Amino acid sequence: MVEKAKLLKIYVGEKERYKNKPLYQYLVHWLKEQGIIGVTVSRGIEGYGHDKVLRSARLLELSSDLPMILEIVDTIENINLILPELTQMIPKGLVYTFDIEVHTHVASTVNP
Repeated sequence: MVEKAKLLKIYVGEKERYKNKPLYQYLVHWLKEQGIIGVTVSRGIEGYGHDKVLRSARLLELSSDLPMILEIVDTIENINLILPELTQMIPKGLVYTFDIEVHTHVASTVNP
């Protein structure tokens, strides 16, 4: 089965905080409360943003603020509904969306 959906990607620094919690953790819990279908958080191993400061897991002195990447998948309507409030929680970071097709695999229930 193929369904139209939206992918929301958020890049924030590992040190960013919101309401005394790491921002990425706060967002995961907030998104769950909003009923969002799925969220995955990944830690970037190397990169730089608008400030051009290289951050790398290989460079110990710079590894304390690696990028945290949240990938959120849900219906177009649900992503559009949460986006205004969500962006207010992210004072520094990058937020963007993609229209996607979700190809769902349903396991067979037939016994071999």
